[in-house]
Amino acid sequence: MRFFLRRFLYALAVLLGVVILVFVLFQGFGDPARLVVGQRADKQTQENIRRDLQLDKPKWKQFLYYLNDISPIALHAEEEIQQKNLKGFFIGNGSLKLAIKQPYLRRSYQSRRDVSAMIADALPGTIILAVAAMLFATIVGISMGVLAAIRKGSWLDGSTMFASILGISAPSFFMAIAIAYLFGFVLQAYTGLHMTGSWFDLDSSTGKPYLSLQNLWLPAITLGIRPLAIIAQLTRASLLDTLQQDYIRTALAKGLPRRTIIWKHALRNALNPVITAITGWFAELLAGAFFVEYIFGWKGIGKLTVDALAQLDFPVVMGSVLVSACCFVLVNLLADLLYGWVDPRISV
Repeated sequence: MRFFLRRFLYALAVLLGVVILVFVLFQGFGDPARLVVGQRADKQTQENIRRDLQLDKPKWKQFLYYLNDISPIALHAEEEIQQKNLKGFFIGNGSLKLAIKQPYLRRSYQSRRDVSAMIADALPGTIILAVAAMLFATIVGISMGVLAAIRKGSWLDGSTMFASILGISAPSFFMAIAIAYLFGFVLQAYTGLHMTGSWFDLDSSTGKPYLSLQNLWLPAITLGIRPLAIIAQLTRASLLDTLQQDYIRTALAKGLPRRTIIWKHALRNALNPVITAITGWFAELLAGAFFVEYIFGWKGIGKLTVDALAQLDFPVVMGSVLVSACCFVLVNLLADLLYGWVDPRISV
């Protein structure tokens, strides 16, 4: 419990650091009021926008207001609750109410939509893509690593290591372009896959969206190539080390089947570094699938963020970065629990 509590406090410190960095980078400099009303707006209009966005306050006050907006536990005035359409529970009868609420990520400069709603629309696509890519990388990567370890020195081992080094070295954006062009354009008549597309399509007769995973194959494989290569190498190295342990030699001497020893005993004890890689990469895929989503036209947080950066829509960028950071921290907390299950010595 103390181990998990320490990790939880560390995660809160990381999130606070991300909040400070995001605020300084995207709102600590410049004048966002110009991005809202454009360069040609009159001075009075800009002043009104600055007052409405609380940009006329000192920077430290602006940061406290921002922290109050994004915090799930905060203090808000009745007028502010209605104006921002805050959702949650509000306690108190005075001018200020204690709020246990959904974090308020403010509104887009360009569309004036609630940033939370925009991210909620994009988040399922990123989760679907990251889960599919990680499943592909985990299943194929562990299988390749085990085969390379038990066939050490063979052509299978050499081919696996060569392929994994190639997968690690190739940049994701280059692989995305190459795979999209080859399988989504040149060989499209044979693969039936498309260069671009999201996790839903529109029905030609009704116009309603429906789930379509046909467009998932290419971006998921592209996104899974690098973690697959890392997982394969880690599995091979860790399994080779585990197979040299005394208890493995004892099991072999007792006549246990080699398959049982490898899959039931050796592999489980070799999984700690692999789990670290899997959870770390999954968190990274959730937080950083920007280029792959953009190249394949996949509707997710990555594409939303790139489009917002192109339009200088800073509230959307800030909200996307914060949500990505929360996903990263949450996955790592879950990984700590998983470590405790795999190896109880860690949680002591």
